[in-house]
Amino acid sequence: MASVMLKTLGLFALAIGLHATTQATANTKEEIKIGQTLPYSGPLSGFGVIGRAQEAYFAKLNADGGINGRKIKFISLDDAYSPPKTVEQTRKLVEQDEVLMMFGTLGTATNNAVHRYLNSKKIPQLFVLSGATKWADPKAFPWTMPGMAAYESEGVVYAKHVLKTQPDAKIAILAQNDDLGKDYVAGFKRALGDKAAKMIVSEATYETSAPTISSQLAALKSSGANVLFGAVVGKFSSQMIKGVAEIGWKPDLMFVPTSASSITFLEPAGLDNATGLITSSYQKDINDASWANDEDVKAYFAFMKESLPSADPRNTNYATGFLNAHLITHILKACGDDVSRENILRQATSMKNVKLPLLLSGVTVNTDKDDYLSFQQLRLRRFNGKNWEGFGELLDDQ
Repeated sequence: MASVMLKTLGLFALAIGLHATTQATANTKEEIKIGQTLPYSGPLSGFGVIGRAQEAYFAKLNADGGINGRKIKFISLDDAYSPPKTVEQTRKLVEQDEVLMMFGTLGTATNNAVHRYLNSKKIPQLFVLSGATKWADPKAFPWTMPGMAAYESEGVVYAKHVLKTQPDAKIAILAQNDDLGKDYVAGFKRALGDKAAKMIVSEATYETSAPTISSQLAALKSSGANVLFGAVVGKFSSQMIKGVAEIGWKPDLMFVPTSASSITFLEPAGLDNATGLITSSYQKDINDASWANDEDVKAYFAFMKESLPSADPRNTNYATGFLNAHLITHILKACGDDVSRENILRQATSMKNVKLPLLLSGVTVNTDKDDYLSFQQLRLRRFNGKNWEGFGELLDDQ
């Protein structure tokens, strides 16, 4: 009996020791390990440059001394936008690389695959690059926070514009058949209110595994709609813009999500075909001539020239990586000497009027323990054939 007890105590001590070792490795006086998965391959590989920008940013930060004396070890792995791969890579980052937190992982389905796992281990899953409403649920999942405007909020803003400019519109909706598409459509319909049933004349969805969306576009055109709202991302953004032009459909208004507005997705569709397209943003557009002399924009281009000289600085996905790298840096600086997971979460959920490079004038980051939404203000933008031009006032989803 005594030997069994001693063996049990020995195993317990070993477990405690392993836990302490894990914590020490993830959080030392010299290093902060940050983990991330992004689609460096697959249908959404265009978003991989977000991680490349952040990698370069942290390298520059380390060269300048790091954060409060600690260097950042940033480990960004390819998940190909495949949930099973996200699970595999995240478990590697947590259990083998022993990262302190996960940061800026892209995608609704991919983050959903590791949502419960990370929360059960009390590992911060910060600034998720997905606008699904589920990432702002502090009661059920306190260790997860979104890093972009909510999809529902975007949907509301687009519907408000339709109601204001074309109250008699006939609307067609094309949406990705997942949480992303459902959230966008939910916000859009919520803002239309009682008018939704009459104004929406056709709806279609597509799977992310589909090769094309041509049949959906043909069906939507045949409905007679003169407004198209596309809750589409990645290659499907390009396919929608190009496909609409190829079938001779000319909606009066056509909307795409902020995440689909990068020049990376517009160029394959043809910039002429994208003219008139509407989206929204809380960021300054680095390609808009009106921001050319802005200090934030100049600092961004200087960073790209110095740290990523062979990259295309016009690609706004690099700018997204640059902005969010500043956001996580702000959190870590606020932690001071206490970079425990608990304090990281505490600082992330108590931001007050935080200004970051490239945010539009008037936009600040505010969070608290009951409100995890980092970005809640948006401004509409229209593509002029060369770049995006902002118009109107800042809007929210109220």
